[in-house]
Amino acid sequence: MSQLFSLSEGYQYPVIAPFLLTGRVTHPRFSFSAVSYHSVKFRMLRHPAAKGEAMPTAADSRVSKVDGASILAAQDLMTADDYALTPSSKAFDDGGKYRLEISGVERLSTLEAMLDEADEQGVFIHRVIAFGGGTTLLTTGELSDVAILAAERGIELIAVPGPRTGWDLGRQALSTEGQAGGRRVRGLDNIRYLLDDYLRIFSTGIRGVLVWDEGVLDILNKARDAGHIPADAKFKISVYAGHANPASIRILQDLGADSVNPVGDLSRPMLAAIRNSVDVPLDVWAETFESFGGMNRLWEAGDIARVAGPVYFKIEPGESEAVMYNGWVRPEFHADLVRHKVRHAAILNELVHTSAPDVAVSPKPRPVAHAHTN
Repeated sequence: MSQLFSLSEGYQYPVIAPFLLTGRVTHPRFSFSAVSYHSVKFRMLRHPAAKGEAMPTAADSRVSKVDGASILAAQDLMTADDYALTPSSKAFDDGGKYRLEISGVERLSTLEAMLDEADEQGVFIHRVIAFGGGTTLLTTGELSDVAILAAERGIELIAVPGPRTGWDLGRQALSTEGQAGGRRVRGLDNIRYLLDDYLRIFSTGIRGVLVWDEGVLDILNKARDAGHIPADAKFKISVYAGHANPASIRILQDLGADSVNPVGDLSRPMLAAIRNSVDVPLDVWAETFESFGGMNRLWEAGDIARVAGPVYFKIEPGESEAVMYNGWVRPEFHADLVRHKVRHAAILNELVHTSAPDVAVSPKPRPVAHAHTN
């Protein structure tokens, strides 16, 4: 039941009875508080208009909305992929928006073939990913020979260490469905073996290494800060770490990564959004081997570099990692394959010059001294 209470100005307001011991009825102009069973007291509230104030709006009474977009924005991330394709304001120190990278330099003869073809094609390869089969399978003398020649020609060298998923007894990561778990390092023994292999690499004068485990990256970065490894060591994050968005790649940057290879099938809006959040160079496949999707983005390279620069374009056509990157096949196989990659790198430069003449490739640097230490 209800009772009607008459107030000044002739308005009547129904109040439900009986009341609970605590309760409240509100109105924009009046406030009623239930203080006891069947008893009501009220007080007059001044109308905002009487004070010259604006009436409250619906927006004033709403609670601030919290959704995914607002959480992203509060953490300095874009709220969506960058469909506006905002040009990147970042570049390499030399002003270039992109550089060229070739993998599969498995031995000295492969590097020599690459340099010969690059001279023939009039193209400079800025960075090579070497020893995909694992540096453990080469002598320190062989590693040093590659390091010396790369330094003489001003080429950045990234070495792939030996110990990895599949070398130990663990089989999950190599199973059909277990591969979804990623290529993390299994156990502390394997981390120790891997660290010892990195130290072996650094002893030959090589300073760039491939990393695919975030925990190992953190260890290496702290070791670099502590002086346990060379201060000029560089860490490239492998595609096998599986990162694909600005939030995760920003974590890698914070952990000390010097460049990051995201997954190979990111659109330009996705890459542009990543660039908005990080400063490190992105390693972007312009061509991918068949077992990894076989994407070919040669014509798109200029547009990618415009929004995602600085980038290293990876030229990596071929059948599969297992076929291409091992040290026990004929040297001629690797030499022929790397010449093919160099020709495609030259084509990429041509297409960028044609389709995106405003996008600059980094110039050929001056060679640096080899940093061999015993």
